[in-house]
Amino acid sequence: MSHPAPHGESFLPGAATTTARPVGGLMGLALRRPGGRRAVSALITLLCVGGVSIFAFPAVTDFIGAQHQRHVSINFSSPEFKAEFKNGTVRVGQGLTKLVINNSRVQVNVVVVEGTSVAALQAGAGHYPETPYPCAQGNVAIAGHRTTYGRPFNRLNDMRPGDRVALFTPIGYCIYQAVPAFGGHNNPFIVSPDDTSVVSQTGALATGHWLTLTSCNPPGSATQRIVLRLKMIYSTVKVAPTNPNAGGPGPSSVEGGN
Repeated sequence: MSHPAPHGESFLPGAATTTARPVGGLMGLALRRPGGRRAVSALITLLCVGGVSIFAFPAVTDFIGAQHQRHVSINFSSPEFKAEFKNGTVRVGQGLTKLVINNSRVQVNVVVVEGTSVAALQAGAGHYPETPYPCAQGNVAIAGHRTTYGRPFNRLNDMRPGDRVALFTPIGYCIYQAVPAFGGHNNPFIVSPDDTSVVSQTGALATGHWLTLTSCNPPGSATQRIVLRLKMIYSTVKVAPTNPNAGGPGPSSVEGGN
């Protein structure tokens, strides 16, 4: 015969009560169990390796970039290289020009390779193949890494109107000067990665002598691109090089590099 439950009681089991264990207690418990020491040791090792990898990555890529720079160092006196430059036949990954910036805020001295592929940009900076060669008419465009592979464009945000960039080639050199703010924005300015108009060959960009430098923004991220626009103010090049790939459909995106 069943009896009714006293008032306030229930036939349902009571709610389980748990007491949170502190991390130290859990660690001690793990160390006392079979295999616990090995698991904790493996976890600590994994965390240490992960932490070291995060901090070491820029240093590793800087080393790779330095190796590429030594490999692609340009021999300006080479007749073969001079002919390739004049005819626009420098191969992707091969050194194309030396870019130099030297002002109180930014110092850069880097060999720019032909191409902006992932492999090419491991040298630090690469020339957009769809744009004119350095010192030629049109919008010469160069992409560079900002936090890795030598980070040549790490201080691109510190460039100001009036600052100069020199491009040295086997047939002479030219100097570009950062232009004042234009189009409703500052210079340098920020765009989305798909705004390829900044490296296009249209309108005034096709008829003048321009240089456009691009990199990723913010530093360590690829969500945006920082762009610096410059105009040629001096050149020793007598006959401008040709690039059969320039003036085509253009790049599919604005390149940079973390």
